[in-house]
Amino acid sequence: MRRLVTALAAIGLLLPTQAAMAHEAPGTTRTYTTSDEVFANPERGFYHHTETHYKADNTGYVPLDVTTLRNFRTQEHITQILRVFYLEKFASRDVIDKQYLDLVRADFRTARAAGVKVIVRFAYALPGAGWPPPTPYGDAPVVRVLKHIQQLTPVLRQNADVIELVQSGFVGLWGEGYYTDHFSNPQDPSQVSDQNWADRKAVTDALLKALPKDRMIQVRTPYMKQRMYDVPTGTEGALTAEQAYDGSPLARIGHHNDCFLASPDDFGTYLSDPIELDKDFVAQDTNYVPEGGETCAVNPPRSEWESASAEMARLHFSYLNTDYNKDVLGSWGTNIEVAKQKLGYRFALTESTVTSRRGKVEVALQVRNDGWAAPYNPLQVQLIFQNAKHTFKVNVPADPRRWGSGTTTNLNWKVAAPPVPGKYRVLLNLPDPLLSSRPEYSIRLANVGTWQSSTGYNDLQQTVTIG
Repeated sequence: MRRLVTALAAIGLLLPTQAAMAHEAPGTTRTYTTSDEVFANPERGFYHHTETHYKADNTGYVPLDVTTLRNFRTQEHITQILRVFYLEKFASRDVIDKQYLDLVRADFRTARAAGVKVIVRFAYALPGAGWPPPTPYGDAPVVRVLKHIQQLTPVLRQNADVIELVQSGFVGLWGEGYYTDHFSNPQDPSQVSDQNWADRKAVTDALLKALPKDRMIQVRTPYMKQRMYDVPTGTEGALTAEQAYDGSPLARIGHHNDCFLASPDDFGTYLSDPIELDKDFVAQDTNYVPEGGETCAVNPPRSEWESASAEMARLHFSYLNTDYNKDVLGSWGTNIEVAKQKLGYRFALTESTVTSRRGKVEVALQVRNDGWAAPYNPLQVQLIFQNAKHTFKVNVPADPRRWGSGTTTNLNWKVAAPPVPGKYRVLLNLPDPLLSSRPEYSIRLANVGTWQSSTGYNDLQQTVTIG
């Protein structure tokens, strides 16, 4: 019998037990080293502030510069800008010039060419000399705002791929909703009537309608969301996991705090009594909607690193302005490098097991999120089988928006093996579904030796042999 087995093996035949072993190859498990490197990843981290204007004589528009934006990515690892489009000329006109719309479109093309994303805000006015700012402030009435949003809708939809999110804007100085001629009492902006709130909601609803349903907006204070959409403060009124990403206004409205750490209530950002109720609301809400902003005043000890980092973690900060306030950011010292790592998501592989059997490949992954937030825009998840001659992509079911801060997610997939025999490396791709051919818009994992910059793939350091 022993001679028969040897003879069969010599001519390439296998006994039944040996054949089963050939199809049931044991899985290979890998563990991964986490990296603390600061690197570019889309829709997270620090941002640069940019703004442009359009005066009555058609002057003031300064287009984005592609080289500057590329340098943000390559030299500073910054992948996003805030772009405030000031509409001074149109505060008193219903029709937006085609020339202006073309300039806005060109800015989005520049951002796309540079591989960055844009946080968008439209506004009509900046404050004049003196403080408090004198009236009239210079924004537009609700009917005109709605007409302008309708005209901007095609531009926003055509460029949704590079629009990270849109801040509600339009109302008041800087588009921040307070000092306004038409949406509160101009002499006492804290007095907002029921009609004023109805007008504000009309603007917010119009902006939600203008955007694709998978794009989100942000409002300046938690109370704006609570008041306009009739939800209480505290965790009771905030989004649940079941409501998240269902396309409703509540699931599409996040928060931007542009006086972060400046005072106990962040200069009027938090209006609840006690303040902690509003913070509880935001902390729960931002598991599923975006939070970001800027610091605006030195206010120790609250504005110092220990307090700031704890609050950014609690409120799931995805982004922060690197340009303002420099004194606050400077007080953090070398901890600014930690903020660069932690803002938004930071996914790291901990372990993988890959098994090939009977025409299928089974992949089990553990992914940990070491960042302060999760992604908030849709992402694809793909397994990649790659060798010198072929690359095969397989879409797999997973939603990185659900990979919450501080959690480890277990992923298990069984997919068809590549159709062409050979030895393949196994990789993971997390691309932007609207920009899947652009590696700059794919997510890099925070591991040592896994990133393929030319493709945007993450090498699992696993191989399978097919055929």
